[in-house]
Amino acid sequence: MTDDTWTPPSPETLAAALVDLLDVEEIDTDLYRGARNPGGKGRVFGGQVIAQALQAAQRSTEGKAAHSIHAYFMRAGDEQHPIVFRVVRDFEGKSFATRRVVALQKGQPILNLAASFQVEEDGLHHHDAMPADIPPPENLTSESELRREQAHEIPEKFREMFLRRRSPIDIRPLYPRSWFTPVKRDPVNYSWFRCVAPIGDDPATHRAVLAYASDMALMATSMMPHGVNWMTPGMQSASLDHALWLHEPVRADEWLLYATDSPWAGHGRGMNRGSIYTRDGRLVASVAQEGLIRMRSEHR
Repeated sequence: MTDDTWTPPSPETLAAALVDLLDVEEIDTDLYRGARNPGGKGRVFGGQVIAQALQAAQRSTEGKAAHSIHAYFMRAGDEQHPIVFRVVRDFEGKSFATRRVVALQKGQPILNLAASFQVEEDGLHHHDAMPADIPPPENLTSESELRREQAHEIPEKFREMFLRRRSPIDIRPLYPRSWFTPVKRDPVNYSWFRCVAPIGDDPATHRAVLAYASDMALMATSMMPHGVNWMTPGMQSASLDHALWLHEPVRADEWLLYATDSPWAGHGRGMNRGSIYTRDGRLVASVAQEGLIRMRSEHR
């Protein structure tokens, strides 16, 4: 039985909580602490670790904006403990700067991240066109609503947790997924997303929220041709690395189109690529990620 008296948090509350979560605390020079996700259980969402590491790198840099990050996951983060981020200032030039960040829990590294920063400048310009004929987000169903529609498929002991999950990112997929009966389809997907409420005008915060959201709806693309997902019995999945190139200034609280595809999978790994566009068709970010998609032998 679910608790009918429970009131879901407002979009404004969710958005403010996400900004607070990604707002790392400086505890010493080039040393930062990332907050725990209130109510979080089990493994820390990879996008959170990436975004907090990016925020730590951004706090150590002035006059330059992040344009690329490359991260490797080494261990799963534990929601029971805060994450400490150690920043190394490898290079500080007139136009570019580079930073390395190690994310640690209980003395063990869980993620390495390298970030490059650049002073804003003009230059030659071109970009891929946004995919055509994608319905606007207003015509698509949010994932939170899709969860409610599939509630009858969920075992009762998991139903309350599944339905109570509220994301600070509103995702509206063109091809709604089924968590329990996935079907085989081409490894191409499109989703609109944005933070559920305005988050102010700080560009660094918007870059961090975009980094957070870029880890959503990506790795699943490489599983689509095989008719499986992370809830399939025997499926072991995890992000192995994550690369994000930030081409243009972006607002993460306005609708963005995430176009993803998977050109290859094999040897227990799946490769995923993503392009992120504004509603008016500007390519603002590119993403690449390889993930573990291992079907344990006892379930084959």
